[in-house]
Amino acid sequence: MDPRMRDAYRPGTAIGVLLLLALGCAAEPPRPGPAPEASAEQREVSTMKLTSPAFTEGATIPKKYTCDGSDVIPPLVFSDVPHDAKTLALVVDDPDAPVGNWDHWVVWNIPATCTGVAEGVAPSGVVGRNSWKKNSWGGPCPPDREHRYFFKLYALDTELELSREATKAELERAMDDHVLAKHELVGRYDRKR
Repeated sequence: MDPRMRDAYRPGTAIGVLLLLALGCAAEPPRPGPAPEASAEQREVSTMKLTSPAFTEGATIPKKYTCDGSDVIPPLVFSDVPHDAKTLALVVDDPDAPVGNWDHWVVWNIPATCTGVAEGVAPSGVVGRNSWKKNSWGGPCPPDREHRYFFKLYALDTELELSREATKAELERAMDDHVLAKHELVGRYDRKR
């Protein structure tokens, strides 16, 4: 036996564990026929990430990005987008609004090569209608208490055929069965603080 391989088989070595796992997988009998196609839900499992240098997961969104400040788009960073993605979609909504879910930003057909959003600058793509019936960013502006704001990034296997008048609901219908991966970043804001 090659001395390098003998060291790999020593108990407790990481290489030995990996080799044993690989041998165990190789010993499984082959499955008959082609593997079933993954469902949209299974395809969503990914390492794709959406982060922001302006706030961390679950933290307060700075006033600058809200109706109490300059109301500019916060900077966002996209990473580990699936290599087979064709486009990205981005939705920001507030499920805590008194009238029900309030959509702050709806964007699709962002090039899959896009690595994020610069502060105050909408990415290339199509900006749809938010709940204010505007084709733009509308920052957090809760009327009653602290609200949660969900920034949702989707990697899609297609380019979408939607008009600029499309809403989040129409975007979600168009994305059905085309989502390769999804990641959420949640921020909070309370105007009384």
